[in-house]
Amino acid sequence: MSFPKVLRGKAWKFGVNIDTDQIIPAKYAIYSLDEKELGKHAMEGVPGREGWASQVTPGDILVADSNFGCGSSREIAPVAIRGAGISLVIADSYARIFFRNAINMGYPILQSPQAAEAVAEGDELEVDLEEGIIRNFTKGDEYRCEAFPEFMNELLHMGGLVPWVRKRLEEQRRAAS
Repeated sequence: MSFPKVLRGKAWKFGVNIDTDQIIPAKYAIYSLDEKELGKHAMEGVPGREGWASQVTPGDILVADSNFGCGSSREIAPVAIRGAGISLVIADSYARIFFRNAINMGYPILQSPQAAEAVAEGDELEVDLEEGIIRNFTKGDEYRCEAFPEFMNELLHMGGLVPWVRKRLEEQRRAAS
């Protein structure tokens, strides 16, 4: 799997303390683990955002305030967001378990308090994952975020932790033969 270095899309803005039940209500998690099916219901638990996923254009970017992904350890929360077509999430801060789940599945999420505060819904953004630069073409602004370390970039390019581990085990097996 090859992951692009630079992502570009329209911003969708969300507030503080968006929890995993809002990201993907439990009633949908019971019936399917299919990414696209879950994506159809992403963010449905956020008041006023019913049907939001049908408005997303593949590649769009979700921008949120602090404590994004709080609540349960529901691993399918980042799966649902990706299934809706969102290429990455930028937030002021994340719940640790959401952050880890996203990285483990090879889904990019960035922390940038500056971007979370300045970006408005509908802004056109470009994000350079390796440089940690977020460009807002609508406002002519640029924001910084911490770029992913090499290991996390490798996870993204490999498609997540499971493919990365499989590759490492195969390399060790070959080296031992």
